[in-house]
Amino acid sequence: MANKVEDLVNVILDSYNECDITARIDEENMLNKDILIEIIDEIRKVLFPGFFDNNKVRSEYLKFLVGERLEFIQYHLKKQVSNAFANQDVCRECSKAQAEEKAEEVVFEFLKKIPKIREYLNTDIQAAYDGDPAAYSTDEIIFCYPGVFAITVYRIAHELWLLGVPMIPRIMTEYAHSTTGIDIHPGATVGKYFFIDHGTGIVIGETTEIGDNVKIYQGVTLGALSTRKGQQLKGVKRHPTISDNVTIYSGTTILGGETVVVLAADLYVGSFERGLHRGAYPIGVAFVLADVAHEAAAEMAAQRKHRSAELNVIGVHAPDGRQCNVDGGLHRIGV
Repeated sequence: MANKVEDLVNVILDSYNECDITARIDEENMLNKDILIEIIDEIRKVLFPGFFDNNKVRSEYLKFLVGERLEFIQYHLKKQVSNAFANQDVCRECSKAQAEEKAEEVVFEFLKKIPKIREYLNTDIQAAYDGDPAAYSTDEIIFCYPGVFAITVYRIAHELWLLGVPMIPRIMTEYAHSTTGIDIHPGATVGKYFFIDHGTGIVIGETTEIGDNVKIYQGVTLGALSTRKGQQLKGVKRHPTISDNVTIYSGTTILGGETVVVLAADLYVGSFERGLHRGAYPIGVAFVLADVAHEAAAEMAAQRKHRSAELNVIGVHAPDGRQCNVDGGLHRIGV
């Protein structure tokens, strides 16, 4: 039996060499997911003082408490960011000291973003309270709503993404994804007053752009039309743009980097003023355009007549006859 076990061990060891992308042996710069989750928890305590603490937060000790938490975040996040840099091509040839120096600069820049993150989260929580009659207080929203947790982690990760930190932002948002069922890529751009209601099954892709005052229900996909080209599409705008003040109802799929969802009242593009002036269409209508810069598509939108305010989606064809990058299973887009 001992020989059989030894043979099995040798087979597994051989597989480490054969399948090297799934093994990291003698690697000094590995990230620690558990530590990153602890960092998220500490950042949330700074973002929401008094909500996630084990003990009452007293105002007379607040300055000391915040300083202590920032010290924890800075120390541990710097080590993880340094490892991330050392593991990537951006700093593959860097010395350990250079990677640590770069990490220290980046982490301090991130910490300076905390007031901005709090400002955005304040609007998100207000939007959730204003938009959900089932909510009885903003405290309830902060404690209970999975959408707020997912957005919080996204806003943390997004700032790290903008600072060029590799891998860590994805680990953070995928942790939120596994916890809430809400998948927001840290590269997406999301404006203020963002409300995710219910949330399960939402997917927001890397190059998605979302304006202010946008509300999204469960099961919504803001995705890419096709990823068959794989790595060739890296850095290309693949996901839709959602303009200000749009609500996307449950089960909706909106695809493609040229797709723009815009309120009828805001459909106002340069020379199209004559047919697309503000207020020309009833509230309750959103347009889905393949490219709002194309006159033919805009003219088609202008020619569609709305017999009922219940008609929430207009599928506009692009000049070349393609469907407007919206999945055939699209349900409704409201405003």
